[in-house]
Amino acid sequence: MPSRRDFLIASAGALLAISVPAFARNGASRAKSAIAVTQVFGDGIRLTAVAVEYDAPVTDQNLAAASFRVEGRTITGAFVSTSADPALRANSGHFVIVTLSPEDKNAVLAEKIAPKNGSPLSPMAGGGPGKAGDIPVYDTVYRRAETNIVQSGPVTRVDGHAISASPRALKTTQIENLIVDDFQQLEFNDPKTGKMLRYNLFVPKDYRAGTSWPLVLFMHDAGATSDVTRTTLFQGLGAVVWASPEDQAKRPCFVLAPQYAEIIADDDAHTSDMLDTTINLISMLAGKYSIDRNRLYTTGQSGGCMMSIAMDIKYPDFFAASFLVAGQWDASLVQPLARQKLWILVSQDDDKAWPGQNAITATLEKSGAKISRATWDGTWTPAEYRTAFEKVDAEGCFINYVTLRKGTVIPAGQSSAGAGGHRNTWRIAYTIEPIREWLFRQRRVGSNSLK
Repeated sequence: MPSRRDFLIASAGALLAISVPAFARNGASRAKSAIAVTQVFGDGIRLTAVAVEYDAPVTDQNLAAASFRVEGRTITGAFVSTSADPALRANSGHFVIVTLSPEDKNAVLAEKIAPKNGSPLSPMAGGGPGKAGDIPVYDTVYRRAETNIVQSGPVTRVDGHAISASPRALKTTQIENLIVDDFQQLEFNDPKTGKMLRYNLFVPKDYRAGTSWPLVLFMHDAGATSDVTRTTLFQGLGAVVWASPEDQAKRPCFVLAPQYAEIIADDDAHTSDMLDTTINLISMLAGKYSIDRNRLYTTGQSGGCMMSIAMDIKYPDFFAASFLVAGQWDASLVQPLARQKLWILVSQDDDKAWPGQNAITATLEKSGAKISRATWDGTWTPAEYRTAFEKVDAEGCFINYVTLRKGTVIPAGQSSAGAGGHRNTWRIAYTIEPIREWLFRQRRVGSNSLK
């Protein structure tokens, strides 16, 4: 992947690389450095591999996972690569990628923090995320992606000589954040609203000004509200999935992921000034880049879903289609959505979004919308989702409403109490590729509302 950079952000939201000695033998081939490799999953970012760099090319001949140890982690494999990117697997190269189980307890980098009285993290009166425009509790940080690795067995060089085992540990000094590092971190100072908005922008690898490119807007939930710009990229797949090499090969596009420092939408159907600021940001980007104004797509989870709904109400001709995940809105306000293209996904374990979307879709049907409805299972395989999608898609409706069967989004060992059914909806939602395909098939029709 292009644009790989060391990731050095301190304190809240930090993934920090630190410098330590390497293991070596005088005059002999040795491991030069170790790089922590992170990957984003549906429930957040995890440390999933270590890339060990050697000062001479090595071969995959006789290479074994048992030749390495990582304290507190389960090693699942080892292979040679030409870089720290595991996708560049090869028969020979200067790197050995040691893969780690993402299911290890300490693979997860997100950590909840307890607020201190009087600090900016203190809860607001009444608890909860607050009202639109409020600065909420920033209660999640991302611990340093670091580990120690020991080469406990021999590694073979390309010339046939062995690099001997060493008892000394090599600590990671850099970080490779897969896909995340391909996003730019920027700020938009909106001259119309006077607001500043931090955002992450993915520009397609093969971008050319002479070709029109679609853009996907992803908006995070209230739990990811933060003043650390990359937080929205760490918390789940909602932004990064569209920028993955696999998706970009099939559906190249820009990906815009704003990082909101305030609550953008609340349960009283109010939004902050960030609604118009985000719309103005897209308009600015559409003027700067060759972005197809008929292929703008919005998606979001929870509060981000509610912001998408609010945008579709206020600017009904702006987006070509919307993927709405685990959100609700005042059903008396949603009539403008009746002639829009929507894919709605909620869990039956979600005690707000499920009844909320039931009310919304009932209103839309009364307004003349034809809606395809289906119940899916959150434990299905990709092939099962594909089959279920094709049945819904065959009905040819502009609005598709899918609920995930009760109990099927909750991971084994977890409770459905509280917000478990809510949060686990988006753990699954953005893994369902046919929905992403459907979104990109849509085109905007009607007047150009970009200003």
